[in-house]
Amino acid sequence: MSPLLRIQRLSVSYGRIAALRDVSLTIEPKTIVSIIGANGAGKSTLLNAISGLLKYQGVIELEGHPLPRTPHDIVRCGVVQVPEGRRVFSSLTVEENLLIGAYTVRNQRARRDGLAQAYQLFPVLESRCDQRAGTLSGGEQQMLALGRGLMSRPKLLLLDEPSLGLAPMLVTDVFSLLDRINQQGVTILLVEQNARKALAIADHAYVLETGRLVAEGPGPELLEDPVIRKAYLGAVEA
Repeated sequence: MSPLLRIQRLSVSYGRIAALRDVSLTIEPKTIVSIIGANGAGKSTLLNAISGLLKYQGVIELEGHPLPRTPHDIVRCGVVQVPEGRRVFSSLTVEENLLIGAYTVRNQRARRDGLAQAYQLFPVLESRCDQRAGTLSGGEQQMLALGRGLMSRPKLLLLDEPSLGLAPMLVTDVFSLLDRINQQGVTILLVEQNARKALAIADHAYVLETGRLVAEGPGPELLEDPVIRKAYLGAVEA
């Protein structure tokens, strides 16, 4: 089986500052891939480059074909980012937010099916479909952001810090939801500061350090690696 996404020698700079340097990775279909690393390592830069929000050097291929460079064309190809901080449209209702996520879906039946799927995955959103998004709790807004991303029927869902600012119990709920979304056939590329949970859920994981990939492997294996544990999980070797 060929990779869903292949990145080769990806580099991104902000002026004279190199944010990513020759990053190469692959993402297999229907898997969860996690990217971990310290603040400033280049994790969000990687997602923004894939999403077409940043200029880059290198090659990004989706299903063996060059990924377009413009954000709306990238979404049409099935690559969708749920940004850090949720960024819901506060003055719009829950349902209006969800339907905005389906702007690339022309078929009305597909839009209705997507809405039904979102409500099945997030029942609390259906019960609050007419409520303004800005009045939802942080956890509910994160569900809405995920649901909005799924409305465009992605092949690859890019998630930037989905647990940011959430209470520990809600963090557990969010990661359970990610597992359910993946089980429905959606491939996930996850950037997450909670390295322990990100590695636990990942089929494969990469470690970014100052713009370079320094380690990779199955998520559970990296979770038990003493060097990774000491550097990113706060664990001290015995």
